[in-house]
Amino acid sequence: MMLQTAEPARELPMTLAEWADMGEDEPGELVDGSLEEEEEVGALHEAVAAWFVWLLKTWLMSRRGLVLTSDARFGVSARRGRKPDISVYFAGRRPPAHGLVTTPPDIMIEVVSPRPKDARRDRVEKTNEYAAFGVRFYWIVDPALRSFEIFELGPDGRYVKAVSAGEGVVAGVPGCEGLVLDLDALWDEVSRLEAEG
Repeated sequence: MMLQTAEPARELPMTLAEWADMGEDEPGELVDGSLEEEEEVGALHEAVAAWFVWLLKTWLMSRRGLVLTSDARFGVSARRGRKPDISVYFAGRRPPAHGLVTTPPDIMIEVVSPRPKDARRDRVEKTNEYAAFGVRFYWIVDPALRSFEIFELGPDGRYVKAVSAGEGVVAGVPGCEGLVLDLDALWDEVSRLEAEG
C-alpha cells in the first residue's frame, strides 16, 4: 500500500484584521499580505523616540491632544499595516480605543535606524504610504545624520518638505503652534549615549 503524502498547505495572504488581532508581543508590519520584519532598534533609537514623546506630551497637555507609541497598529491601506514610532492626534480627533486604527493621525514620526533597508523603508515606502493614508505631517528623525525633517501634506496628496534642520532650535513647527524643538539638546543626549555605549 502506497502512503499518500500531504501536500504543503498553501499560504494565504494575511489580512489587516488578522494582523491587527495578533498578540501585542508579535512583531512585524503588514506589507501586501505578508508579515515584514520590523526595523532593528536599540537604546539610542528608543531614547530619541522617548525624547519626542516627552516633548509632544508636554506640549499637548493643555491642548487635549494624544500621543501614541510604536505598538499602535495602523491600517494605512487595504493591504498594508504600519506601526510608526510615534503618532499624534490633535484636539478633537481620536483613534479607536482598541484594535486596528484607520483614522490617520495629524503627525507620524519615524526614527531612522542604521540599517539601509530600514532607512529606505522610512524615507521612501512610508513617505508614500503615510501621504496616501492622509497623515498631515510626517517627521523623519535620523540620529546618525543628526537630521530632522518635517513633510507637510499638500493639496495634491503629496508631501512637501516644510522643515529641514540639523542643529539649533526649531520654532514655528508646522501645525504645532508654540512647540519648540531644541535639536542641540537632542543630539547632546544622543552623543552621550553613543559615548557610553
